[in-house]
Amino acid sequence: MRSTFLPFSPPNIGEEEIAEVVETLRSDWITTGPKTRRFEQAFAEYLGAPGALALNSCTAGLHTALVALGIGPGDEVVTTPVTFAASVNVIEHTGATPVLADVEPDTLNVSPERVRAAVTPRTKALLPVHFAGHPADLDPLNEIAAAHGLAVVEDAAHALPASYRGRRIGSGSNPVAFSFYATKNLTTGEGGMLTGDPAFLDDARVVSLHGMSRDAWKRYEKGGSWFYEVVLPGFKYNMTDIQASLGLWQLRKLAAFQQRRREVVAAYHEGFCSHPALEPPSCRADVEHAWHLYVLRLRLDQLSIGRDRFIEELAKRNIGVSVHFIPVHMHPYYARKYGWRPEDFPVAHREYQRILSLPLHAGMSDADVSDVVAAVRDVADTFAA
Repeated sequence: MRSTFLPFSPPNIGEEEIAEVVETLRSDWITTGPKTRRFEQAFAEYLGAPGALALNSCTAGLHTALVALGIGPGDEVVTTPVTFAASVNVIEHTGATPVLADVEPDTLNVSPERVRAAVTPRTKALLPVHFAGHPADLDPLNEIAAAHGLAVVEDAAHALPASYRGRRIGSGSNPVAFSFYATKNLTTGEGGMLTGDPAFLDDARVVSLHGMSRDAWKRYEKGGSWFYEVVLPGFKYNMTDIQASLGLWQLRKLAAFQQRRREVVAAYHEGFCSHPALEPPSCRADVEHAWHLYVLRLRLDQLSIGRDRFIEELAKRNIGVSVHFIPVHMHPYYARKYGWRPEDFPVAHREYQRILSLPLHAGMSDADVSDVVAAVRDVADTFAA
């Protein structure tokens, strides 16, 4: 057993990022400025996206997109119960109503058939989530959206870099929100990016910074005008140059980070695929998985303990794990407001009871990976049914 605790997903920050941040601190710009613009341009180029808007979180990206689309009271937005609450909170913030559609058993992404059944005359948008880094099934979702005149806003908090049928997530013209939170494949500490059509992003940029007609960098740069107008009641969602300094180097390192993640995933698959109590995550043939999370599923009929006790036993063995996610409809606020019961979304409820997320990050050594595999198998063997 390990003698030290293995964290679930610490950030991987190098000397290059530190030097870039120090350079920024010594410059004339620490808030939104030239490095933020460079990061936006580099990110869009990396994805092949038509444009990018740097923000302070993925949540801000989702909220900004919905507001820019004009979604509000009386409207409905269809999304998934298997996601972090932020995906649904932003719908609430607009005054619209979240409508949940159950997930597919293999990927835990929202089911297009369940989405189709959830659409009503009040539906204005679909908000699919690329759970764990596995792209949602976008083609049928886009067909549903086109048939009903709906917007598609993608929650890609887990999906950098992922591809669906040869197309990078975020490379299209519709709004797609990414997260750079500390645990993500690319981190700026806190932060996010919204990609999409440049004209739409121009509107979103106004929404994201107080509703002002021009941002501070344009006002305060040489030759800039002090004059601005507030054209709508916007928000304070901008990214800083300090965050962008991290992002510029993290983006350069992303390919190497992803290679290491894939190596860890391959070792996990090999270690778990033959065990009767363990079910590795699935990956469809037509996608490139970002592997933000490695979500192991327990075959509870093969064990004498449940998922929660399994996690406790891993902690005793110095392995840090988590659960992604408690389904939205099981949280008290949403259960009370909409009368949702656990069994209303049976696939989400059933799978939640047997999932756990194992450590997965680019800084893991081969010894770390072996320790995780040994600990998981030891718990499964010790508590076999």
